[in-house]
Amino acid sequence: MSDLTVFRDPASVAVVGASADPAKWGHWLAAGALKGAHRRRVDLVNRGGATIFGRASVRRLSDLNAVPELVALCVPDIEDVVEEALRLGVRGFVGITAGVAGEAGLVDRIRAAGARIVGPNSLGLYDADSALQLAWGNFTPGPLAIVSQSGQLGSEIAALAARHGLGVSRFVSVGSQADVTATELLADLAGHRGTRIVALYLESFTGGELLLDTLATLDKPVMLLTVGASAASSRLARSHTGALTSSMDVVDAACRAAGVLRVRTPAQLVTVARACLATKRPAGRRVAIIADSGGQAGIAADLAADRLAIPPLPRQTRESLRLPAGAATANPIDLAGAGERDLGTYADTVERALSNVDAAILTGYFGSYGTDTQTLAERESDEARRLGKVVRNSGKPVIVHSMTADSATAAELWNVGVPTYPTIEEAVDALAGLAAFQPTKPAPKATARRAEIGPGYWRARQFLSGVRFPRARLIRSERDLQTVAGLAPPYVLKAGWLDHKTEVGGVRTNLDTVFEAYAQMRERLGPGDYLVEEQDTREDVVEMLIGMRRDPDFGPVAVIGAGGAAAEMHRDTAVELAPVTVDTAMQMIGRLRIAALLRGWRGRPAKDVAALAGLVADLSRLFQAYENLAELELNPVRVGVDGVLAVDALLVPKGEA
Repeated sequence: MSDLTVFRDPASVAVVGASADPAKWGHWLAAGALKGAHRRRVDLVNRGGATIFGRASVRRLSDLNAVPELVALCVPDIEDVVEEALRLGVRGFVGITAGVAGEAGLVDRIRAAGARIVGPNSLGLYDADSALQLAWGNFTPGPLAIVSQSGQLGSEIAALAARHGLGVSRFVSVGSQADVTATELLADLAGHRGTRIVALYLESFTGGELLLDTLATLDKPVMLLTVGASAASSRLARSHTGALTSSMDVVDAACRAAGVLRVRTPAQLVTVARACLATKRPAGRRVAIIADSGGQAGIAADLAADRLAIPPLPRQTRESLRLPAGAATANPIDLAGAGERDLGTYADTVERALSNVDAAILTGYFGSYGTDTQTLAERESDEARRLGKVVRNSGKPVIVHSMTADSATAAELWNVGVPTYPTIEEAVDALAGLAAFQPTKPAPKATARRAEIGPGYWRARQFLSGVRFPRARLIRSERDLQTVAGLAPPYVLKAGWLDHKTEVGGVRTNLDTVFEAYAQMRERLGPGDYLVEEQDTREDVVEMLIGMRRDPDFGPVAVIGAGGAAAEMHRDTAVELAPVTVDTAMQMIGRLRIAALLRGWRGRPAKDVAALAGLVADLSRLFQAYENLAELELNPVRVGVDGVLAVDALLVPKGEA
């Protein structure tokens, strides 16, 4: 079956295990199925032939007058039921039953017969458009689709959304995903008329690259809730790169690539969903913060700083604000009591500030005037409508934190497209979430190739011919030391075949001559490919790490961070899916704590960050192309004012990670 219509709008449904007992699954599924009896035939199967909801049931599927398209399985032993259903020609199953023995073999037989199954261990499914309900609980129709690997968590999201007036368009608990996957269900939402936004809960990301491709083509914003139990948490041991990246680093990179927002809790998911449905999404992350007090301005700025940009407003805009002398106007803006004297100050200030940013947050007392002073209620409502007009005219969102977020003014704000929340945390979450629905511009992928990869640093240098390394000589015997005369001291001696040279004394620096150092190192470490390099003596360089690895779920990953022998101690990294563009590489560098050193710290000259970003982009394309490479790492890469120089490299073929 090439589509999932049977799980969206089947012509007929049978509930196997239907029950009159409200404590049993079969009761809820039968009740839900009968809500759609005006649209489809509904049959109830009960081994005792009981009357349920005033309707007679049959003892087995074969007793039915017609073959149902979709069968809900909520009996302890489903194997015989499935075999009977397949003989009859059933096209789809919803497997509620958990702990199915021989699950893989049963699913193979279902697929071989041309049928599909959602589950087993599913909480069921619901579709508001087609009045299909085969799940525990009740649902309020609305624009939010929920696809969840945890049925219970999916139900919590639906219930929390309903408390805020946000209903569900489709709900699917995917269970163990033994057959139908979350990725397939997401693809099926692309043309779903009632869905405007999607909530996705996943615990594993097997087939992550296909998931990303699906999300990239989905014409609806997606919010992801997850935990750290994905296969992406597998670490690759030979390089620093694997040890420095976590499962969440990679999942977050995947979300950025697809323009998906990862949320921390169901509450945050509902907060952002409400905003997304009420207002526009910003074109960027620049935000103006307008507050009634310096304290509220400062807290809002602190909360927003990690996820949004708070640029200073230009002098012309600051001078145009009608605020008392001494009011803070740079951004954040402190109204300094101006709102109390004239309620029109709120919309005026927001409108002027928006001319220089992508969005605004208004935090403080607005929304409380009409509640606390009845004579101001109408005036405050007028100003709420003015704020809505500012949003419409500017095309930019405004989010309000109100100290009285359940007031009539707050309701008016929601009505005119200005989301309003009772806490500044929710307001910032909402705006930061809206700004996250912007996919990273992808770099073009190169044609797949296979690399001839030799062991050790010398072979890595040869393979990475486009990377700038120090001049060097390969040393396999004392006789080869004579070739060092062509290099300029001081020298560096390295045991080139070792992955982590520093830990075992496989590196000697600042050598004026290499004969004695080579003899000592060879006696201690044994024969192998040693290298003598010219030492990089440039002053004021910053040591960086550039790494690439293949994530088991999402594929090639690019990592940049603070490098050197202490890279794992600093744990200062940025991660994106590979390949990356130069612009994305620049953004990665900008997220690092060490970026301040690269920009020039305390009067020191700025380093060649453009060359560093270019190298990251080039290596990410190369790594993506060579499918038999498991890891690639340059560490350290020494970045100076005149470019970048890699002084160690590691290549790991697949199968050796």
